[in-house]
Amino acid sequence: MSYTLVVFDWDGTLMDSTNGIVAAIQGACRDLDLPVPSASAASWVIGLSLESALRRAVPELTQAMVPRFLERYRTHYLLRDPELRLFDGIENLLVALADQQVRLAVATGKSRVGLNRVLASTGLRDAFQATRTADETFSKPHPAMLHELMQELQVEPERVVMVGDTSHDLQMACNAGVHGLGVAYGAHSPQELHGCQPQAVLDSVAALHEWLLPRVSA
Repeated sequence: MSYTLVVFDWDGTLMDSTNGIVAAIQGACRDLDLPVPSASAASWVIGLSLESALRRAVPELTQAMVPRFLERYRTHYLLRDPELRLFDGIENLLVALADQQVRLAVATGKSRVGLNRVLASTGLRDAFQATRTADETFSKPHPAMLHELMQELQVEPERVVMVGDTSHDLQMACNAGVHGLGVAYGAHSPQELHGCQPQAVLDSVAALHEWLLPRVSA
């Protein structure tokens, strides 16, 4: 059975923002004199809701420090915002999928404000029929985002594939009873992605395009 709904993660899957997120976490830690996590530790939490991510990446962060930390994180992230771009080939992929009358959605650890901002800046607001963010429902790997998207768009689980660059994305797919598809050009290693038993782990947007197009239909 071919897929009629393709759900994408955002950071590290559609947008080349992994390094910006890591730098923002590390910069906020320096500003608050907290231990600075390694790049690998900071990148591992990408895809989770921001507060869930911070609890993992910065365990020394107290609840009282969270508002200040978030303010410094957002400052560092927005300073790099002009550098952030969609991965090469993503726009062509979305157009090709739309030409097949496939429904497209986003399930992201970003906030609604953050997702709306990047949808506007990239011109992709109308590319997706539905979106979910981590501040609207449960954070990954809880299946709620995918359950809600399937209910909204009236698509059966067996006709859904979740595309993501982290084990959080692929574990969410498993928890929701849908197929997962890993991309190895983002935050998590191929080994971590393979551990979630996805349909495949692909190393480029070109390979993602080649894999997806024959497997989708209206």
